[in-house]
Amino acid sequence: MNKNVHTYMAAEADYREAKIVLFGAPFDGTTSFRPGTRFAPDQIRRESYGIETYSPLLDRDLEDHAFTDIGDIELPFGNKERVLDLIEATTDRILGDGKIPLLLGGEHLVSLGAIRSAFKAHPDLRIIHLDAHADLREDYLGESLSHATVLRRAYDLLGDKRIYQFGIRSGPREEFVFAREHTFFHPFTLQGIEQYLPALREVPVYLTIDLDVLDPGVFPGTGTPEPDGASVGDLIRFIHKLKGLQIVGADVVELSPPYDPSGISSAAAVKTLRELILILAEDR
Repeated sequence: MNKNVHTYMAAEADYREAKIVLFGAPFDGTTSFRPGTRFAPDQIRRESYGIETYSPLLDRDLEDHAFTDIGDIELPFGNKERVLDLIEATTDRILGDGKIPLLLGGEHLVSLGAIRSAFKAHPDLRIIHLDAHADLREDYLGESLSHATVLRRAYDLLGDKRIYQFGIRSGPREEFVFAREHTFFHPFTLQGIEQYLPALREVPVYLTIDLDVLDPGVFPGTGTPEPDGASVGDLIRFIHKLKGLQIVGADVVELSPPYDPSGISSAAAVKTLRELILILAEDR
């Protein structure tokens, strides 16, 4: 009999054949408001069987592409550095095998492990960041490693004007000042990526999607809900605009299933992931 192992829908390719590799990082050790994102990877997999593999918007089907789901990393609670090392090592292996890592969080700090790996492999890396929060604090409550500092740690690696931020609508004044000086900053909107696409086509790109970029009216299942956000359609249209970029890695983070028993948020995460996989699989 087969083992009862949950995988994302249609993720049936052998690892050797797969072009895209999903893996989960069920960690929420620095969540500052409402914990629960550690349950997201498994919930996304379960909920994926409630929607179709076919995208009418793209006229493409997940079943036509070779991708796999290698499950969750076993992560220790209370040891952020070890958690990031394990995520980085997993991403190293996937990138080293010539595949695209697609990380399912977990809180946003988990992205840093994958970004570190992508930066090692691609020193000219750029990051596209969708979020309600800039995550550019130098520290949060004295901690330099936090879901509230993850993009600042990425900035420490990449440097000025290599991060493109969209949808930001919450944070202290200092973060907004820093972002306007050091990143390509588009708060309050998911519009504006088009002007950067010609340049971004020339460099490797890492995409990080914090799902709290969505309005809590359509996505209540997150740890730090922030009103006046994007619709699911806005987010999907943004992802579609990235077709043709050299996206070398990506993540989808900050679904917190306990805060939405209706399942609406999980369904939004599943559909977002489907559209992202199809864009990543384009011409691969």
